[in-house]
Amino acid sequence: MARRVLILSASVGSGHISAAAAIEQALRTYPDMQVENRDALKLTSRIYQVTASDAYFALVKENPWLVGWWYDQNDEPFRNEVGALKLWNMLNAQPLADFILDYRPDITICTHFLPAGMVAQLLSEGEIATRLAIVTTDFDFQGMWLSRVFHRYFVAIEETKVHLAALGVDPERVTVSGIPVNRLFGEPVDRPAVLQHFGLRDELPVIMVSAGALGGGPAQQIVAQLLQLRTPAQVVVVCGRNQTLRQEVTKQVSGQAERFRVIGFTNEMPDLLRVATLFIGKPGGLTAAECLAAGLPMVVIEPIPGQEERNTDHLLENGAAIRCRSLNTLAYKVDRILSEPGRLDGLRAGTRRLGRPDAAAVVADTLLNDSSEPQSFSSNELKQIIAAARNNEVEIPEPPARRPEVALYHDDTGRYVGVITPDDLQFLIDQLEEEDDDDETYYVDPSTLDFLAERGARPTLLDVLWHAVADRSGTEIRYVRSA
Repeated sequence: MARRVLILSASVGSGHISAAAAIEQALRTYPDMQVENRDALKLTSRIYQVTASDAYFALVKENPWLVGWWYDQNDEPFRNEVGALKLWNMLNAQPLADFILDYRPDITICTHFLPAGMVAQLLSEGEIATRLAIVTTDFDFQGMWLSRVFHRYFVAIEETKVHLAALGVDPERVTVSGIPVNRLFGEPVDRPAVLQHFGLRDELPVIMVSAGALGGGPAQQIVAQLLQLRTPAQVVVVCGRNQTLRQEVTKQVSGQAERFRVIGFTNEMPDLLRVATLFIGKPGGLTAAECLAAGLPMVVIEPIPGQEERNTDHLLENGAAIRCRSLNTLAYKVDRILSEPGRLDGLRAGTRRLGRPDAAAVVADTLLNDSSEPQSFSSNELKQIIAAARNNEVEIPEPPARRPEVALYHDDTGRYVGVITPDDLQFLIDQLEEEDDDDETYYVDPSTLDFLAERGARPTLLDVLWHAVADRSGTEIRYVRSA
């Protein structure tokens, strides 16, 4: 009798969907398998879909620092299982619950915490008899992924397993698989054929620039820098589904078209990544996992606060990437990687430490040979896990209460800039324009600072603002008054 496997993901970013597709691909190599792969978000109410997906993408684009705040605020285990949030999830995900009950899976694999929570709820109520596997899609572990009932976790790195064990999860229930990627990453690539297909030369480095599936991010600024490279190289710019971006980048490189290939969304990313020399882009979990599986070093730019910041930490710690904090120095950094003896080889060695092209196969093989009973946390164990998580938090001391202060942050990233006095803030309010009475941001660039200096700004205020624009042509600064 065929085993019924249900794979549930969520289209909050493309990574969860890609991981689910890789697992499905691996499972279908086994006989007597009935596999159903569904986007759980599409089985919820329309308002829930908008809240979970559209709102997330809007925050990523307009206020990425809020994504990091939300990520940290929900890092405590079981935070999404209490009060109004639990009720909201249950009311809006009832169609998802009905689908799971109708399908009656023998094994359920979740690549997002939303469906994992629903399956765990049905298991705890005795509504279904399924083995629940939860596959994380970033290198770090965020508290919302922790389920009160489960059979097995699959995580990206050994450190995450150690973290879960410290919280109270049985380490025998945690498999270090890596993040599942397309099985092509584990197969040989016909390099000459791929290079010929894209009109690339074998003797020159190939730099991949990715704007993501939706074609966002600072692709044009990256290209502007790569036009200044001193090292001979070829650049492939993937603009995703953003046709406007593709047209603009094509015009941008028209003078050096022989060095650039500008393409839209493509299913040939596994081939391109396996023949490339260097990748420039954001460190989403699946993007990073694909690069690592391909042995491709990364240049990380503008990671989203939260999961992408933490992914970056792991990549840098293992020597698989460098981070470019200012796009103004991107060409310089890439030139160094390509020209300094041993630099590229060192980064490639770092990718080998983390790369797991076999991750999806490990997930499939482990689950199909696992007959364990579910692990269910008792009330006391839940309290102990929450206490352990809280003990791991870094307590930030309160600032001295000698006098009020005003903190400044980069509005686009939420990064701390420094503090100024209330008198300095009043000076800015008097000298600079505000869009409305509730406006708490100012655009600052060198000409603004020259203007403020002429109007008598204190040296300490100018020092803080110069620090804010040190590696940028200009920046939007947000102020927050102390209580």
